[in-house]
Amino acid sequence: MKTGNCQSIKLMRGILSLDEAQIMGIINCTPDSFHEASRQMTMDSLSKTIEKMFKDGARIIDFGGQSTRPGAEQVGIQEEMDRVLPAIELTRATFPELICSIDTFYGAVAEAAIEAGAEIINDISAGSMDESIWSVAARTQVPYVLMHMQGTPMDMQLAPSYTNVSQEVFVFLQEKLAQLAAIGIEEVIIDLGFGFGKNTAHNYELLRNLELFHTLQKPILTGISRKSMIYKTLGIDASEALNGTSILHAWALERGSQILRVHDVKEAKEAIQLWSAFSSY
Repeated sequence: MKTGNCQSIKLMRGILSLDEAQIMGIINCTPDSFHEASRQMTMDSLSKTIEKMFKDGARIIDFGGQSTRPGAEQVGIQEEMDRVLPAIELTRATFPELICSIDTFYGAVAEAAIEAGAEIINDISAGSMDESIWSVAARTQVPYVLMHMQGTPMDMQLAPSYTNVSQEVFVFLQEKLAQLAAIGIEEVIIDLGFGFGKNTAHNYELLRNLELFHTLQKPILTGISRKSMIYKTLGIDASEALNGTSILHAWALERGSQILRVHDVKEAKEAIQLWSAFSSY
């Protein structure tokens, strides 16, 4: 399997190896995420879903308290905390082997989530929607997921435009990495931001050129699970996009993606296992 230059992530509780790609399972503690089956609004359904993700092969669970689908309305800090903190606390108490990630752009939510047991900050905004999140990352020294997004969730898909999407995303990430390093944040995972201010052509160009981003010498997280680049291309909806997701996961693995952020852990694990077997012969 092709891999990037960075083969591990340093966490508060040890080292996560990336010699084989890892799976980040998606838990949406929201009523309005784009993939309806991923919404978890009761503690009972949450516990069952996390247990299944753990058994199916996830090492990381990413908790989000507000939808970032195109056009989604932003919810406040307290409401987001009320949604995600009990979920993180439950996971750490019940499945201590799992690594909890907090999907937020609010510094206060990130800090509270870390106190509750989260070990990764996953920020879609690269610090642009609440600059205090970088201070939290610097102070706590938890790994920080740096993602590219053109615009905000409210307007990002209205008219995304690039001269050269791969080059522009690369330069954005390169500049942000330098800014993060300047304030002491070195443990960074990069995310090209598929579907965040990109049309279908932009998304496929980025996937095709994913190997370019290994020169940034950071682990690459790929979030393409059931996204519109799949279901719009196939003329279906998100609920029918699992097969297409698995195919694109194989292409991402071929180009060296080291973390897959997914709704369907079992199928993603199978993709990793098959690609590992294929690449070993």
